[in-house]
Amino acid sequence: MTDPILAPRRGRDIRLARARTQAAKYPYIRRKLKPVELLSAEAVEVIEANAETILEEIGIEFRRDEESLRLWREAGADVKGERVHIPRGMARKLLQTAPAEFMVHARNPERSVRFGGDATVFSPVGGPPFVSDLDRGRRYGSLEDLQNFIKLAHMAPAIHFSGGCMCEPMEIAPNKRHLDTQYSFFRLSDQACEATPETPSHAADAIGMARVLFGEEYLQDHAVVLGNINSNSPLVFDGRMLGALRQFAGNNQGTIIVPAVLAGAMGPVTTAGCMSEILAETLAGMALTQLVRPGAPVIMGSFVGAISMRTGAPTFGTPEATQMIFATAQLARRVGVPCRSGGSLCSSKIADAQAAYESAHTLLPTLLAGVNLVTHAAGWLEGGLVAGYEKFVMDIDQLAMMQALAAGMDMSERGQALEAIREVGPGSHFLGCTHTQENFETAFYQSNIADYSSYEQWSLEGKLNAEQRANRVWKKMLAEYQDPGIDPAQDEAMLDFMARRKAVLTDAIEDE
Repeated sequence: MTDPILAPRRGRDIRLARARTQAAKYPYIRRKLKPVELLSAEAVEVIEANAETILEEIGIEFRRDEESLRLWREAGADVKGERVHIPRGMARKLLQTAPAEFMVHARNPERSVRFGGDATVFSPVGGPPFVSDLDRGRRYGSLEDLQNFIKLAHMAPAIHFSGGCMCEPMEIAPNKRHLDTQYSFFRLSDQACEATPETPSHAADAIGMARVLFGEEYLQDHAVVLGNINSNSPLVFDGRMLGALRQFAGNNQGTIIVPAVLAGAMGPVTTAGCMSEILAETLAGMALTQLVRPGAPVIMGSFVGAISMRTGAPTFGTPEATQMIFATAQLARRVGVPCRSGGSLCSSKIADAQAAYESAHTLLPTLLAGVNLVTHAAGWLEGGLVAGYEKFVMDIDQLAMMQALAAGMDMSERGQALEAIREVGPGSHFLGCTHTQENFETAFYQSNIADYSSYEQWSLEGKLNAEQRANRVWKKMLAEYQDPGIDPAQDEAMLDFMARRKAVLTDAIEDE
């Protein structure tokens, strides 16, 4: 006889195993839903015209990077000191060489991902200095925590791409930790991944380690990493990011140009104003990649939100942020490049109802907008300061739900279910009919976190809330982590590269 307490757990285990099998077959989403376009044609034209005015009349500053200024000058832009005035239409013309779609190749070819078109790729949280879980609370992130999150992302069916550093290993010197981070990504997961772009030399090290793993010749024809390049909004790119951009683009690796615009702080208090600024900054940054190397893969990104007019703190999941997510994707399609935006963003300090609501109001619009790369899709807490273990598990459950939604309605003969309706006829029920018996295991998405049992059964199982159930899930996932393995010679070569670089790097943070 089946134990009534263990039965739901076994069901969840079966669903998780089935989802992992599907993830191996479908390493990213192929959306069957048409993107929702929020802006009218007239609104798009106004934002585009305003962005061109910003580029031409106000200009973008490219600070402390003579090489970028030289490239703009030779292209015909009006360079005055560090401010570059880009003639109307020049950036878009340069972007004609950028690919509308491209692949980032994983060391396991089955887990390579495509950006652009109908593809949506989910990637976890990146960059927090802190982590939290129910057992140990909020604390500084460590290398062990980072490696745990890489393993969780590797195991999660709806995480398609290992994003930026899921938490900073704070015990390692800032100028050396990028090496441990990049090695951990390459060694512990066979997914495609982002690289470490904080400085030009960090970007060069990431590419150097990728070169060890994939080979120089392969890198020149295949993107194997993405580098996230942030502008310093409003209207500034600094030398560290510009040098990293040139490293990635010059080596044919992908870049994501991302203005971090919080309305009311780094952008105007209106969404249309913010979108004009975002478009101007991304056009300038993306066009520069094509000056470095025509045809280099690039993604138009945005990180959007607002600030509280009462406290100045960042806010997420608001209607204004939702509008900007839709607008970013729509504008990127007009430019003809892939789009990065959205995620599971929230300001909440714990994985509570606020976190759930704000994350849902960010994630669902992201999918419906047709965003291609969804960063910060799992684990984000406290405005990005914290990577939460339980939040990560709760988020990946929602990502799997988004994956099911994106698949569209099943219109096959099975999906139409006409034979089932014939069998049951008027006034009966479908519980025991042949069609239900054949399809009940896969008929509906079943959450690994939500509890669908009766109050009595829930009480017998310990009255666990969603966060407590998620705590059990991430521990089980880590216990079941399967090392993807690596060629010993490649592993040794990466370790040797890391040791040689650490021997010459100081612990101090680099200025350039």
